Amino acid sequence: MHEAQLSSVTVGRKLAAVRSFGNFLCREGELQINPARQVRNPKTEQRLPRFLTESDVDALLGFVDDSPVGHRDRALLELLYATGLRASEITGLDLDAIRPDAMLRVLGKGSKERLVPFGQRARQALDTWLRVRTTWLGGDAPHGRKLEAEKAADARAAVFLSERGARLSTDGLRRILDRRLRESPIAKRVTPHALRHSFATHLLNSGADLRAIQELLGHESLATTQRYTHLSTRRLQDIYRSSHPRARRNKDE
Repeated sequence: MHEAQLSSVTVGRKLAAVRSFGNFLCREGELQINPARQVRNPKTEQRLPRFLTESDVDALLGFVDDSPVGHRDRALLELLYATGLRASEITGLDLDAIRPDAMLRVLGKGSKERLVPFGQRARQALDTWLRVRTTWLGGDAPHGRKLEAEKAADARAAVFLSERGARLSTDGLRRILDRRLRESPIAKRVTPHALRHSFATHLLNSGADLRAIQELLGHESLATTQRYTHLSTRRLQDIYRSSHPRARRNKDE
């Protein structure tokens, strides 16, 4: 696998499968010792999360139009950036998860529930979309079709709908983001998760407490949240190098 120049993540995943198979053979009495246990996982490169700058976010949302589909997309992207939700969490949102105090009741990984606040811009975009959503449920969705009883009931509960009138899927969310990025001046590859990273990075850069960010993101471990400190540290270094007279390079260097 090293000769084939596979990534350390791929190698580690394949080794895990071999170890699992070795454990099975030991349980079945075919082996006394699992030889794969002696093979170490390769060190994985610690990559910094991709994120958008604040001006990138403004540019992305500035290119969303005022059509019914545009109202849905704006509410979706505003809420995604305002809350840092995972793709599955935002597509899984039900109407009863929206509280009057501008908080969302979110069901995260491991069915753990948390409360996440959202701001005024997201609130306004969401209110506009919910008025459009009512007409989509009434049969005016752009590509609406009759749904099976179970899917229709699920759509009635869902906050975000596809253009067919069903609950929006995570794949549908990615397609929406891809389309809006193509229409914007942003020359970056951005996923829904990058908006989650942007949410955390911008909070941290503005002085938010790491523990609070951990709670908002729904991270089990603080170590998972701490990778955002690398981004903040890098930004501080850039500011220092460009601002401190003894840190700047000489013009003739």
